[in-house]
Amino acid sequence: MTIPTDFIMCLMLVESSLNPALVGDNGGAIGVLQMHEAYVQDAAEFAGEDWVHEDCLEPEIAVEIFRAYMARYATKKRLGRKPTLQDIARIHNGGPNGYKKDSTLRYWRIVKYKYAAIRKNNYIRS
Repeated sequence: MTIPTDFIMCLMLVESSLNPALVGDNGGAIGVLQMHEAYVQDAAEFAGEDWVHEDCLEPEIAVEIFRAYMARYATKKRLGRKPTLQDIARIHNGGPNGYKKDSTLRYWRIVKYKYAAIRKNNYIRS
């Protein structure tokens, strides 16, 4: 699945207000997409890259890591159906099985609301 650029930008807005130096979750999550070290290691293993956690501080690399993670976990084969933007957001927020967790529903509602506003106002183009 091709993930729209404006959707990734939306996730960045929700996660960090586009601040590439943001450190959250008591130091565990960093960068524009607020990624944890295990997320990066998982994506790096899948993509055959040598990414390290600090690479998340570079927005372009963070997007590559995000795309690799989704290529691994947000797949038709894995979900049993075509992944949706909701699945992608919830996997990003809650890990490989985040799309099934009730705890990620609030996050999805925030992302969905912000994404609708972005699309309506054409803030970011895909």
